[in-house]
Amino acid sequence: MLTRLKVSGFKNLMDVDVRFGPFTCIAGPNGSGKSNLFDAIHFLSALTDHTLIDAALLIRNEEGRAADIRSLFHRAGNQYDDRMSFEAEMIVPLEAQDDRGQQATASITFLKYSLDLAYKEDEGPLSLGSLEVVREELKHIAKGEAHKHLLFPHHVSRWRKTAIQGRRTAPYFISTEGEGPSREIKMSQDGGSRGRPITIPAARLPRTVLSTTNAAESPTALVARTEMQSWRLLQLEPSALRQPDDFRALPHLGSDGSHLPATMFRLARMGTTYDRYPDDETASRFYSQVANRLAELIDDVHDVWIERDEKRELLTLYIKGREGTPHPARALSDGTLRFLALAVFDLDSEEQGLLCLEEPENGVHPERIPAMIRLLEDIATDTEEPVGPDNPLRQVIVNTHSPSVIQQVPDASLLVAEQRATPALEDEQTFKYVRFSSLPDTWRARAGGPVVSKGQLLAYLNPALKKIDTGQNGRKSRRVMDRPDLEPLLPFTGLPQ
Repeated sequence: MLTRLKVSGFKNLMDVDVRFGPFTCIAGPNGSGKSNLFDAIHFLSALTDHTLIDAALLIRNEEGRAADIRSLFHRAGNQYDDRMSFEAEMIVPLEAQDDRGQQATASITFLKYSLDLAYKEDEGPLSLGSLEVVREELKHIAKGEAHKHLLFPHHVSRWRKTAIQGRRTAPYFISTEGEGPSREIKMSQDGGSRGRPITIPAARLPRTVLSTTNAAESPTALVARTEMQSWRLLQLEPSALRQPDDFRALPHLGSDGSHLPATMFRLARMGTTYDRYPDDETASRFYSQVANRLAELIDDVHDVWIERDEKRELLTLYIKGREGTPHPARALSDGTLRFLALAVFDLDSEEQGLLCLEEPENGVHPERIPAMIRLLEDIATDTEEPVGPDNPLRQVIVNTHSPSVIQQVPDASLLVAEQRATPALEDEQTFKYVRFSSLPDTWRARAGGPVVSKGQLLAYLNPALKKIDTGQNGRKSRRVMDRPDLEPLLPFTGLPQ
């Protein structure tokens, strides 16, 4: 669970300091930079699995294509910064497995990871440059200091004491010493051997030290790595959601929504001893839960199930309406499929970590947006109950530019992305940056962060101007909201423009 993120020098994120709770909604117009925060989270996650270069190439640029190395750095005019920095505070699971299946137990579960990267010119006219690790650190946050860091509402004895466990006396699991070409990164061994720290020259590292950890030598760092690997940008594609799965498909939901039938079939047979078919009671209970949740979006839902085709070795999703007609996934709407995938994600206790989702309102009727928001909040951990299989340590961050979503989310969950520009000073290049502001009288505002103005907030809630623009041939057209029989009933239409 990511509880705080500081970023500077990455795209238009300059001196950004954002605190997160279980559910966060980031609102802002297109081009404001709200998606860059998702990209920063995605980049940190990718660095735990890939080399520095490969992780950078996974991040999209403004055109949605894979970015080159330089485009990830903050830009002012034609000048790029040559350094970016990240600092992430997070609550990690107590246990995890490394790539070889070895079990790791963290000595403490509240950690802070810091990473500074620099751009490095490579020789050769066709080189795109590379990245260099300037500083990398992983240290613990003491349990006695947790109340100063976790500012969102939560139950101390039920939630916090089950989420934050263990103790640690030495400050660092990973640290950086020295300057320039001679600097070294040290990784402490807090595993069974507890030997001397491993020392690695930093200048030529092709990847972060965190990405090389294993359960035997550095279990706490390995658990931190596993947590960051679980930070996912979910981009549910209807084409992937509509596909049936073969019997050998991975039974976990992909970031694009793939393997939905295989995931549902696995969940339907959880807790049974049957290898091929779930027992009727277990399957019926699971499919009923999915159908009941889906009924919040669509009234005409009677049953949901996965059909197993032995001849073609395929698993196919079906929904039956109250009239009794079965509909395969390929016949369902985009919004229905996305909602269904999230409902399944909510019921899967094996899914943990951070879920980033862009514009959850896509394909959803405005009247059903409250149902979508309830579902997203339910996916996130309940901070009033103990962490466990029935309340996994999950977190949801969404972004949106929809007034319908902004009106419905809890006020304490809202952050507003505002694009700002530095003042034009002599001999200094002005540049744009994004600021994330909270609403007054919320826990984020009490933490000392920027607060959005009432006028800016009303602009999101009431984006349609009262002014009537001149249409074709100089004639004025009356909009729906300008009708005299409707205008008194619509919110905010009496505000001065």
